[in-house]
Amino acid sequence: MDSVLEFLGSISWWLWIIISLVCLAIRDIFFQKGHTISHNFPIVGHLRYWLESIGPEMRQYFVANNREELPFNRIERGWIYASAKKENNYEGFGTDRDIYAHQHIFINNAMMPYKVEDNHPNALDNSFAPCAKVMGAYNRRKRPYRPASIINVSAMSFGSLSAKAIESLNKGVKLAGAYHNTGEGGLSPYHSNGGDVVFHFGTGYFGVRAEDGGFSMEKMVKLVNDNPFIRAIEVKLSQGAKPGKGGVLPGKKITKEIAEIRGVEVGKTVLSPPNHKAFSNVPELVDFIEAIAEATGLPVGIKAAIGKLDQWEELADIMKAENRGPDFIAVDGGEGGTGAAPPSFADHVSLPWIYGFSDIYKLFQKRGITERIVFVGSGKLGFPAKAAMAFAMGADCINVAREAMMSIGCIQAQICHTNRCPAGIATQSKWLQNGINIPLKSERLAQYFKTFRKELIEITHAAGYEHPCQFTMDDVEMNVDDHNLAKDFSLTFKYEKSPVKFKSLQHLKDCEYLGGQIK
Repeated sequence: MDSVLEFLGSISWWLWIIISLVCLAIRDIFFQKGHTISHNFPIVGHLRYWLESIGPEMRQYFVANNREELPFNRIERGWIYASAKKENNYEGFGTDRDIYAHQHIFINNAMMPYKVEDNHPNALDNSFAPCAKVMGAYNRRKRPYRPASIINVSAMSFGSLSAKAIESLNKGVKLAGAYHNTGEGGLSPYHSNGGDVVFHFGTGYFGVRAEDGGFSMEKMVKLVNDNPFIRAIEVKLSQGAKPGKGGVLPGKKITKEIAEIRGVEVGKTVLSPPNHKAFSNVPELVDFIEAIAEATGLPVGIKAAIGKLDQWEELADIMKAENRGPDFIAVDGGEGGTGAAPPSFADHVSLPWIYGFSDIYKLFQKRGITERIVFVGSGKLGFPAKAAMAFAMGADCINVAREAMMSIGCIQAQICHTNRCPAGIATQSKWLQNGINIPLKSERLAQYFKTFRKELIEITHAAGYEHPCQFTMDDVEMNVDDHNLAKDFSLTFKYEKSPVKFKSLQHLKDCEYLGGQIK
């Protein structure tokens, strides 16, 4: 035995490597049947698969230029990271963006910018920017709500995001004076840390789910009464990532905690169908909205990605004729978001935000009812210049999802659907979540929001206005070719935004319903 051990010990380490590689080659050629490359090119083929697996990281850090990546390029991510950390987010030596490219936008500045007096709210707080409209005011809801921030956290559920990520976002919106949309996974303890909440539900009715899988008004009323920080309710009709497609929550992902929050059984796979059980047509949708608003007293809105317009026209006609319907409409972009989706859906189904929103706004404006609705934009709008464009088109506030994730550490690894998020944000792995420092990350979310509002207000002042709601379609131009063919948005999208009733920021600061508080 000793002699055998002496012999094995005398074999050099490199010989062990050769033996291992020979065994791997035998396995590749004779035993594995799944990979042709590994069979035809044993050993070397594994290098190909390894390089392919790290391809996105290699391109992200070593190959792609600053403006090349999608969905967010390095400049965009860098601006969010620096803004969240209160670092220098400027760039020097001029822009490296091709400002002559098709669809590049320009914001027309005034000869004389808006002057901020010493007693102006922005002189005291350069990030003070509440929504100019009140959700539920026109329909006389019992508890109207004016969002205290024009930028807020979009729908991302506990389950798709980790507990620590949700808690960081909620504590961050409290610091920033914004609201936090729950996403369709129900209201979790991690949404309950002081921030205003918009409760969002879809076809699975998680959190307000009856035993038959339908909607429970009783649970909805109890939820609102037990949690007064819920300021509004959002009914999801569709989302930008995969409109018209349901989802499956595998049983192995349904822990005891998630089951209790969502109102489902532990370990049992749950289907979220494409269609709602609570309504099947537009008149029934309006009745459903009004029933929830009456029972809870809260503003009720809808969220959808935009495609065909016939049912939207029906909704607008009912709202015009009957003075009923949603208090706010969140328009999601077909660019996709945090939701995982087949490429065929993410790439091709529903319109990008800029086209979808313009179609919807024109439709409601034609009937003269835009003043009744708070329009929420959601689709890569978490940058001040893009937000100025959105406000010029008729948006009243902005919801951000991926930008909010980046502010708390997301690195755009694009593996959210694998439960292996390296930043601990889009995973239920306790180990990966341990890297999230909640107090630090919540401060970064708040700082990103404050920096965003500050820079958007500065752009607004440069254009000669006090509040972004005052932007008009003629304040923004878009390249369609050279400057002689650049068009104002009013010509590009063929409508003029309706004026928003706005007196001054001081009036908003003094008015009722700011942040849901009646003064």
